[in-house]
Amino acid sequence: MKPLAAALLLAAAATAAHAGRPCEEKPPTARQIEQGLNLAQATARQLDASGAQVVLLARAGQDLSKHGLQWSHLGFVYKDTTQQPAVWRVMHKLNHCGTDHAALYRQGLGEFFLDNPQRYDAAFVVLRPELQQALLPVLTDNRRVARFNERRYSMVAYPFATTYQQSNQWVLETLAGAAAPNIGNRRDAQAWLKAQGYQPTDLHLSTLTRLGGRLTQANIAFDDHPSARRFTSHIDTVTVDSMFAWLPRANLSDSPQQIQK
Repeated sequence: MKPLAAALLLAAAATAAHAGRPCEEKPPTARQIEQGLNLAQATARQLDASGAQVVLLARAGQDLSKHGLQWSHLGFVYKDTTQQPAVWRVMHKLNHCGTDHAALYRQGLGEFFLDNPQRYDAAFVVLRPELQQALLPVLTDNRRVARFNERRYSMVAYPFATTYQQSNQWVLETLAGAAAPNIGNRRDAQAWLKAQGYQPTDLHLSTLTRLGGRLTQANIAFDDHPSARRFTSHIDTVTVDSMFAWLPRANLSDSPQQIQK
């Protein structure tokens, strides 16, 4: 089996993969499992009621409130009608624990929320119908869904460079490829995003913070960021919050909806 196919199919291995969070080997508690499954059920109910086939779903895997951010991780969610009754599948990118690389995973909603999030909340945006139609065949095809995937991972990857890629950045670039079929590679996707007015989040990280992160964590790198920005403590990266602000403004989605539990 090819490595990508294995990563997509062996979703159970996701216990050793995280969206940029520290590695945790402890199995979930019964309470955490209950909370995760309850949130998954509430999410499925709201997604069913939305009438959508493809949405973007956010979870709060880390506490990013000190940066003014509410959500940490984003994935595509699509309705799999090959199953009866139809079920919701999550396609997202996860960092391999303790490493500088990542892979794509296809999971159920339950698995998506069993990754020990910082809080059991979620939100989603319903994409425009034409964008849903363009994305659906991509998300169900292992080869096509990996078109814009870069294995080298940095939690703070620069949005307009191709050295690394973080989880939310893969979603954003894949979405761009579906919205503009003439896009052929990551650089084209990034140029289109710039032209459409996408603005990344500006994280203000001191030199000491950057140095500590780079020396102690393999999944953090800053060498892809422009020197002028980096040396003045401005680190631009793709966040869920920045995407949720941009998508409705670019007329690509409805406004974000919180999951009502």
